[in-house]
Amino acid sequence: MEAVRIVSGTAVPLDRSDVDTDQIIPSDWLKQVARTGFEKGLFSEWRDDRDFVLNRAEHAGATILVAGPNFGTGSSREHAVWAIQQYGFRAVVSPRFGDIFRNNATKNGLVPVVVTAEVGERLLRAVEADPTLEITIDVERRTLEAPAIGLTVEFPLDDSVRHRFLEGLDDIGLTLAHGADIDAFEGERPAWLPTAG
Repeated sequence: MEAVRIVSGTAVPLDRSDVDTDQIIPSDWLKQVARTGFEKGLFSEWRDDRDFVLNRAEHAGATILVAGPNFGTGSSREHAVWAIQQYGFRAVVSPRFGDIFRNNATKNGLVPVVVTAEVGERLLRAVEADPTLEITIDVERRTLEAPAIGLTVEFPLDDSVRHRFLEGLDDIGLTLAHGADIDAFEGERPAWLPTAG
């Protein structure tokens, strides 16, 4: 996983609440064996509508998804996070995330930014009114800023999750950070116990 310190750029306003993982990436896409190409399935059923927000040229290249409340509810499919990232988003802003989606996001380097309902609504309207609005998410400071509309807010992020992002550590990276301790433990194991080699 790559380190994430700052996510800055324009946003896509997804003005829908209760978006579940089946809407993010329909189940047909879960049959793939490789972990690539999921961006094509992102909101694929909604993207059939040419007026759907992801189909609008003014939002091309956006790095932040601003969603309504209860984003990422439903199943535990990690594919939802992969699809969002592979499409080019590096952060999702919402008043509330499904717990499993949020956990999957943090383990894959997608920043879930929880804001109040009022801030979420304000951001949605601001991005709809001005697709060029710049938003900056600072993981180290735990802040979201949109200077053009005078918005600066803090967002909650556990210290351990913040550490993951700043250091670029997935679960394997976290384990390998304790390599010396693991080697020392293995060196003291009785000879009669099975070994990895």
